[in-house]
Amino acid sequence: MAKKAVYLFSGFLGSGKTSALLHIIRQLKEKGIKPAVFMNEIGSMSFDSDQIGNDTPLKEILEGCICCTGSELVEAQLQQLLAEQEFDVLLIETTGAAHPIETLDAVFSPLFADQLEVKGIITIVDSTVLLLQEKLSTMALMLFHEQIKHAHLLIANKMDELTDNEQMQVVQSLQSKNKFASIVQTSHGKFSSNELEKISYQKNASQTTPVKIGTDWPLETSFFRFSAPISIDMMENWLKSLPDTVYRMKGYVPIEGSKYPYVFQYSYGMVQWLPEYVKVPTGIVIIGERLQEISLKHVNLYE
Repeated sequence: MAKKAVYLFSGFLGSGKTSALLHIIRQLKEKGIKPAVFMNEIGSMSFDSDQIGNDTPLKEILEGCICCTGSELVEAQLQQLLAEQEFDVLLIETTGAAHPIETLDAVFSPLFADQLEVKGIITIVDSTVLLLQEKLSTMALMLFHEQIKHAHLLIANKMDELTDNEQMQVVQSLQSKNKFASIVQTSHGKFSSNELEKISYQKNASQTTPVKIGTDWPLETSFFRFSAPISIDMMENWLKSLPDTVYRMKGYVPIEGSKYPYVFQYSYGMVQWLPEYVKVPTGIVIIGERLQEISLKHVNLYE
């Protein structure tokens, strides 16, 4: 029986991994290739996995990154996926706090040696963050570089937000950090699934034992529910008061005057609102460092 190809989607918080994953899923299906997804959410609620269609086999791990979660849990989920579902390709999306090599260590189990074959690591890079990387904390910057260093394919995302000169700076910076990986410039995470066929997994000569970022990086996550609908202006005024140590937020926000909540995404100062058309539990996951310093009471965010 042929082994199932495995591709790992890595990338820093808010880089656009889920958007890229969804584009690849659609393209694979159009080619008659059936994908399965193993998704990692750092919070206690699943937001990104809601976007995966019901016709795509899905397993996920919440509250922690795969590289820190007990290998028994990861193996059990993979075993269940392999036993219960028919698929051709396994796409793994890690949390932005995960080190890609440590994550693959959880997949490289003797249990799957005859069933899974890791083809490569695709790292989605937020080009706007790359240009402002000096603003990241030491540990965040280290992880950011590690994710780039270990990639076999680098997706330079959000290029539409940069000037031509800035785009050139991004490409040169990526080449200096990883001379082995191919670089694809894109926006909104859109790149061709043909790029996956061009890569194969092998440990680059420059790659050493990964730094144990997963357990050492002081990343925190908090989940807040809403006690009442809130105005978008009030929410965005609160966002402007946040320190640089808040990297990512996502969830469902009840908006005054709207029957249904809005899908909310926040990444390094950039905010996105999308209308939702069904009733879902409201709340937001906040990811960053020193979250205890953030006051939420004055915007009535939680019960």
